[in-house]
Amino acid sequence: MIKFAVVLLYLFSIFLISIVFKKYNQESREIVRKIIHIGIGPLIPIAQFLKINQNSALIFTGIVTLMVFVNYTYKLLPAIEDVERKSYGTLFYCISLFVLIYLFWDKDSYALITGFFIMTFGDGLAGLIGKNFNSKSWIFFKQEKSLLGTLTMFLTSLIVVCSIGYAQQKNLNLNYFTIAFLATILEQFSILGIDNFIVPITSSLCFNFFITS
Repeated sequence: MIKFAVVLLYLFSIFLISIVFKKYNQESREIVRKIIHIGIGPLIPIAQFLKINQNSALIFTGIVTLMVFVNYTYKLLPAIEDVERKSYGTLFYCISLFVLIYLFWDKDSYALITGFFIMTFGDGLAGLIGKNFNSKSWIFFKQEKSLLGTLTMFLTSLIVVCSIGYAQQKNLNLNYFTIAFLATILEQFSILGIDNFIVPITSSLCFNFFITS
């Protein structure tokens, strides 16, 4: 129970920060969502440090996914989905985490964390920087993408892959660049928030295949 209390306390603190931020920044709807998006990133390492087992992690993530689905319907916590476009990103976020836990929790935690961190930090920071700093932009599948946002996604993904890959194998190789580049390409496909599913799943699978195997 103490383990889950720590996880819940961490989640509560992230939501509290986002609510307080929104109270004093009414126009920053996207930033509030990104606070949650990025803030949840450390949750997986925390849960593994606490030695929470796979079944418990799956049940917990499944419950959260169900709650997010209900929130889409009834808007109980509008801050989570209060964005300027139609997106199911948070739901895809939870589903992808569920799949990653199922595939890699016990078998390859490095691959799991890599995919999850690329989504939380890479995609999250790309959205923040792309929205708040002017740079060359383009429309891809009706979604606006920017040069700065895309570069942020690539560099953050590369840092994540290199750091975790080196921690696992104590060496560097060109496959790190390949994984980061692929994640950046897939992030362009962000219609309805689908990138929150395809980016982490593909990144973890590639890490497991190219680095761990």
